Amino acid sequence: MDNVEQTILAQYANSPSLSMIIEGFNQAVDPSTSIDLFYDSVMNPKTAVGWGLDVWGRIVGVGRVLQLTSSGYIGFHEADDDSEVIGGFNYGIFYAGQGATSNFTLTDDAYRDLIFAKAAANISGGSISAINNILMRLFSDSGNIWIEETSDSVMTIYHDWTLTPVQASIIQQSGVLPRPCTVSTAYAKGSLA
Repeated sequence: MDNVEQTILAQYANSPSLSMIIEGFNQAVDPSTSIDLFYDSVMNPKTAVGWGLDVWGRIVGVGRVLQLTSSGYIGFHEADDDSEVIGGFNYGIFYAGQGATSNFTLTDDAYRDLIFAKAAANISGGSISAINNILMRLFSDSGNIWIEETSDSVMTIYHDWTLTPVQASIIQQSGVLPRPCTVSTAYAKGSLA
């Protein structure tokens, strides 16, 4: 504490032994470093890490672990692995066996961006410009991404790069993007005109 003398009762303030013990204890147990560390690691969402980010994720309602969407595999029907026979090799990936899990844990930086996007979605009006701002917050490093109203009940998300499975899961499954009632979402690769 900064002014520990103010916390000592007046009848004990003139005791040199007691004052020396209290001052020594104050120096040994100075909480200011721990308070600053707690604030930076938990309370401040811009600098929070690990458990602190998990707390913020629970507050805004978004999880750190995403269920990855599976992509189509190039293969043969007789392998019986749910692969598709596709003309051309620029469509999917070769089947390499069943993975242990399709869960993906986001890093602290990626999770922080997702938390801020979900917080923005929680307070947004759900307009196209608000959703575009959220999309650009999440994917501005990857390229252009935007949303358009393509019909009365469909909004289409356009992007000019190939989505990774993690990016696709963020858009499709994380629940970050607000979606107006009775409106479905479509995805398309496109370019800005």
